[in-house]
Amino acid sequence: MLDLYFYPSPNALKAVIGLEECALPYTLQPVNILRGEQFAAAFLAFSPNNKVPAIVDHDPLGGGAPVAVFESGAILVYLAEKAGRFLPIDPPQRFDCLQWLFWQVGGLGPMAGQAHHFRAFAAEVVPYAIRRYTNECNRLYGVLDRRLAGRDYVAGDYSIADMAIWPWIVPHQRQGQSLDDFPNIARWFAAICARPAVERAYARGQERQADAEAYKYLYGQTAQTAPTVQRAKETRR
Repeated sequence: MLDLYFYPSPNALKAVIGLEECALPYTLQPVNILRGEQFAAAFLAFSPNNKVPAIVDHDPLGGGAPVAVFESGAILVYLAEKAGRFLPIDPPQRFDCLQWLFWQVGGLGPMAGQAHHFRAFAAEVVPYAIRRYTNECNRLYGVLDRRLAGRDYVAGDYSIADMAIWPWIVPHQRQGQSLDDFPNIARWFAAICARPAVERAYARGQERQADAEAYKYLYGQTAQTAPTVQRAKETRR
């Protein structure tokens, strides 16, 4: 059995899709990032970056002590290895899949996240930042659209690369993008949307709008302030 520490953000939903597609049994452990639960000492013990998702596998391959994994890309690789599915064994195909997984982790996710922030959540309007990240998302959508020309999935058969990318396309309107401009993405997006495992994953919850208190836990942390956030919250109880 695996424990998935979860809040319904795009990155955490990647992990739920992976678990559902791999048909691995798991228990959902909610982490309310809007109220600072990601800074709790017990959570930081296995997710030191104070982010969701994280997993703890109580029955790892090969036996032994439970295995904890944080970072959504690493989690998808772990789940694919455990299930023996969705990550090719043949080296050229394997690295084709992994390079698109890393493309999402290092490019699409961070840039789309910044577009979300400056277009919807920033306390002040910053026109340069809005243009910068909206345009970069548009460029990345173009990369993906060209990649999907003449192929059903990003890297051969359906894989963890598709699972990683798809949740970041779901909020495309928040990124200032229209799928009408990217017909190959639109076709791919609809096909994955119809997958039963994806439907089950998204039934686990939808991202909620942050309120004023949540901003204290989501934005503006530094190396000095992050470790004290949860302690201060607990002191006020």
